Amino acid sequence: MKRILIVEDVAQTRRWLADIANDAFPGCRIDEAASMRAGLAAAAQADCDLALIDLGLPDGSGLEVLRSLKLVCPGAIPIVTTVMGDDVHIVAALSAGAQGYLLKENPADLLTAQLKRLADGIPALSPSIARRIMEHFRYTGPAADPDEDLTAREREVLGLIGRGLRNVDVAAGLDLAESTVASHIKSIYRKLGISSRAEASWHATRMGLTAEGRE
Repeated sequence: MKRILIVEDVAQTRRWLADIANDAFPGCRIDEAASMRAGLAAAAQADCDLALIDLGLPDGSGLEVLRSLKLVCPGAIPIVTTVMGDDVHIVAALSAGAQGYLLKENPADLLTAQLKRLADGIPALSPSIARRIMEHFRYTGPAADPDEDLTAREREVLGLIGRGLRNVDVAAGLDLAESTVASHIKSIYRKLGISSRAEASWHATRMGLTAEGRE
């Protein structure tokens, strides 16, 4: 990793993360941004190899920086660095394209070790996050293969809500009544054993349904 972008609003934490990055990748160049807007600008200008992105920024969400980086610099490895370890934030970040999720409550040496493992193709996940992901699929994963259980129309609907579209937008895009879309979503939730759009987005990504356009 030769060039690293750190998007973090707290100056002391930025320095801490910079030290961790330097320990993991000696001699790397580090670019810093203290807000979502600065992060978006840096992502557009910097050809970075790795980005450490906080979710809670003063002017918006780090998810916007993550999504932008994925478009303008697809070769970069985006890693979320945050204090938020709940399922909703984890699912949202991974669905947006994060390739790792590190909690800032972990000691520096652990985070350094996790970053070093990227060279071996191992995702940078805090141990507690890895456990939560395992538990998520254990308790919410479908009993049957979703590819076989969902109808073609339900797969279309899942793909669209997985991209963040509202029911009314899905209805317009598929030329359906909004009540019909709601019925499809209810059936999708039941079949996949889920109860939120964040989980739906996760499954849509796993099934390859979130690419632009219909499958």
